[in-house]
Amino acid sequence: MVSRSEQRFIRINLITIIVTLLVILAGGIVRSTGSGMGCPDWPKCFDRYIPPTDVSQLPANYKEKYVAGRLKKNEKFAKYLESMGKVALADSIRHDKSITIPEEFNPTKTWTEYLNRLAGVAVGIFLILTVVYSFTYRKTAKRIIVLSILNILVVGYQGWLGSIVVSTNLAQWVVTVHMLLALVILAISIYTYNYAKQLSKAPSVIMYRIAWLKGFLFFTLVITIVQIVLGTEVREAVDVIAKSLAYGSKNTWISKVGEVFSSHRDLAILVVIANGVVYKMVIDRFSGKAAPLLTARFMLITLFVQLLSGFALAYIAFPPAAQALHILFSTLLFSLQFYLYLLVYRTSTYKQ
Repeated sequence: MVSRSEQRFIRINLITIIVTLLVILAGGIVRSTGSGMGCPDWPKCFDRYIPPTDVSQLPANYKEKYVAGRLKKNEKFAKYLESMGKVALADSIRHDKSITIPEEFNPTKTWTEYLNRLAGVAVGIFLILTVVYSFTYRKTAKRIIVLSILNILVVGYQGWLGSIVVSTNLAQWVVTVHMLLALVILAISIYTYNYAKQLSKAPSVIMYRIAWLKGFLFFTLVITIVQIVLGTEVREAVDVIAKSLAYGSKNTWISKVGEVFSSHRDLAILVVIANGVVYKMVIDRFSGKAAPLLTARFMLITLFVQLLSGFALAYIAFPPAAQALHILFSTLLFSLQFYLYLLVYRTSTYKQ
């Protein structure tokens, strides 16, 4: 029997997962519209809690002011990297000329980025609520409390990294780490959600061996993460190319990316095959309305939409909507795979 407080935790945790996915969608919209530098400072936006709507609301020297602020923050970040032994990386940040180029005020981009930040705040609020309600498990499942607190810390680090993304003018490697941390936050939330749900249930038992399914599902999860990283690198390369072409000739961007796009495209074939194999293995072992079977079906639908958006990006001149959908559904695919892995991991084979 699940108590009301436990039901509340599970419900809040699920909402947190959904809101996190929406934040990733918002981040995709920010990226696809080039609004990442719409707010040149962090956590405020143009030194305001509610950003301006017109350039007349800004001081005459606003460009110089925010460039100087970025340079100051980058110097601190460079020293932090040096303390970790990353001297070359620190030097590259110090000598990155793009950081000194001021951004023109654009109200649409400013408010797009601002709304993205508000969505991030919403995630933080829900994560705090999960920590509060996680204490209902203080006697039965302390790991839920520990992981919920850990997730808050990861989000805090993610927020700090977000400020670095802004101050480094969207430095490529920082954006990649930012994306990976989003996956970590999702994974922790999905784990605590699943663990809380399974506490009151007996482990599933089926007639078929599932060791191969567990192993292959883990492999599929790993290559999906690699694919997401490659996709982020492709997007970063496209940003550089687009900027060099003054954001014109969109139909040539992908052709200029080079080897990283080829790797991303080729790995996509393996991802499709791996997910297809996982789906076949799941339907062979589960039936009816079993959670693994339903999750696998959603996983396949997500993969299909992901492929369509990827095709649009590669061959239909990078439409902004496809960019946002591609990021969202790649993350959703990872989430479903991870949830399926947790479900299958807890399943055992019946032994006579």
